[in-house]
Amino acid sequence: MIDTQSIFHIKNDAEFEKQALDVFRFQFENNRIYRSFCDLLYKHPSDVKTITDIPFLPIQFFKTRQVLSSSKPVETTFISSGTTGSTTSKHLVTDLNIYKESFNKGFEHFYGNIKNYVVLALLPSYLEREGSSLIYMVDALIKASEQPESGFYLNNLSELQMQLTKLDAEEKKVLLIGVSFALLDLVETHQFELKNTIVMETGGMKGRRKEMIRAELHQELKQGFGVEHIHSEYGMTELLSQAYSKGNGIFECPPWMKILTRDTEDPLTLNSHNKAGGVNVIDLANINSCAFIATQDLGRVHANGTFEVIGRFDHSDIRGCNLLAL
Repeated sequence: MIDTQSIFHIKNDAEFEKQALDVFRFQFENNRIYRSFCDLLYKHPSDVKTITDIPFLPIQFFKTRQVLSSSKPVETTFISSGTTGSTTSKHLVTDLNIYKESFNKGFEHFYGNIKNYVVLALLPSYLEREGSSLIYMVDALIKASEQPESGFYLNNLSELQMQLTKLDAEEKKVLLIGVSFALLDLVETHQFELKNTIVMETGGMKGRRKEMIRAELHQELKQGFGVEHIHSEYGMTELLSQAYSKGNGIFECPPWMKILTRDTEDPLTLNSHNKAGGVNVIDLANINSCAFIATQDLGRVHANGTFEVIGRFDHSDIRGCNLLAL
């Protein structure tokens, strides 16, 4: 068995590699879908010496199979938003405490104690459906903030405008987290000059607006909110960890998560730094599903480990929380 606590205490690349190889061996033995995929590629633990040897399971398997590395009962199922008529992904979670630890420690790693923030959430498209992992996370952060003003907003933009203006004037630290189209709706009807507020977009036009490149989106939001930077969250239904950007679309992972890119013509070949390719994610919090996922995002990893998302594969479904092309 893997000690899940050790995953959240990784301090350097060497420790990450050791943990990743341990998780690979565990999932090879305990995940029927992943084992079959590795067998098709003739990849056995004896062939895997470094993380660059590990096979990455195409994310589409979460749409058609039960991707599990645990025999424990499923506590909850997170379901992707998808679009009308599209097949949704299902992430079967056998231990919600791992998810809670991941998003709590991940947020604290980048932003400090959640109790220092009033958390305002503008996530209408996610609130209107069941099974959103993003809503689960933000709801937990709202409760953990222990601030009476924290909460969700659906279509009550005028009320949100008044609350934002009041809290900012009182010099309270505020985290406004919202889906892109709703944040645009807000600044089209209300203008701000915020000094103490972090504005964080989670991506996603979800058919509500035409897709925009990230630079254009962020420029509109910066002007509308009167802030210097727009923060971003990179997460998805199939992951239990999140990467964050504090501006300019440059994301950083928590210590138990890593991004690699693969050749767009040869999915089994990894790219060198700064070369655009398909985004492969190692999320060690996914110990009970699959920690090694080949997504349908296109990205670029920099030499210091930060990364940017530059679009989507043309043939992929539009994911509800998809990130915008640069």
